Amino acid sequence: MNRDKDAVFKALGDSTRRLILDELSERNELTLYELTVRLIMKHGLSISRQAIAKHLSVLEEAGLVKSKRKGKYRVILFNNEPLKDLLKGWVE
Repeated sequence: MNRDKDAVFKALGDSTRRLILDELSERNELTLYELTVRLIMKHGLSISRQAIAKHLSVLEEAGLVKSKRKGKYRVILFNNEPLKDLLKGWVE
């Protein structure tokens, strides 16, 4: 369980990853391209799709995002369960 908590905290420790989660919580099921465009246009980030993919792998390792195939595209989904589990002991 502590390893899972460490992965979640590591994932949340980066401001770009937090922006990615913000975008996914606002508009779930984004493709990598859509997410990249939103981060560049809305937040003024200078970032490549490859860099975002690396951030997504850290978020996926922590369980905070999932991906699925939707037609010919892979869509990314926000999973807030690890955050709920993390805070359960402190908040309840």
